Amino acid sequence: MVLLPSPAGATSAVEVAAGPSRAVLSRPYEAAEIGERSMSTRQLDAAQVQQRYGRLLAVQPPPEQRLTLFFELGGAQLTADSAAQLDTVIQQATARPGGEIVVIGHTDRVGTMEANDLLSLQRAQAIRELLIQRGFPATRTEAVGHGEREPLVATADEVAEPRNRRVEIVVR
Repeated sequence: MVLLPSPAGATSAVEVAAGPSRAVLSRPYEAAEIGERSMSTRQLDAAQVQQRYGRLLAVQPPPEQRLTLFFELGGAQLTADSAAQLDTVIQQATARPGGEIVVIGHTDRVGTMEANDLLSLQRAQAIRELLIQRGFPATRTEAVGHGEREPLVATADEVAEPRNRRVEIVVR
């Protein structure tokens, strides 16, 4: 087993277990080799991993892609800039064969948490419907609302922040 680097550079680790032997791989290209009665770890580099597993690496799916659209205050109406980008965003989202799309709606902190939960879901559902209308399969498209819980810009309650009124389209 080889721990590959995370596409976004995030830290990751994996625990490998074989019988009573255990090892934690926590550095990119760290490898665990399991024998009949033992396990050993060693540090590889990118060239070694490419040489040994190149054919396997060539067929892995591309990393997920994140696209963002922004909304006007209090509804599911896209801003003029986001509306102008909509065709490009949808084209990018649907160009990935066999993938799935998760549309995550967000709001700013104006209004109650309950109202923002509903509004964020409405925003996500509106964009999901546009994706389906443009030919993306409904069975591979999901809409979820996160309300005001994950702002791009931290604000106090009842502050209208345009960058927090958004949907993130995750294509994976």
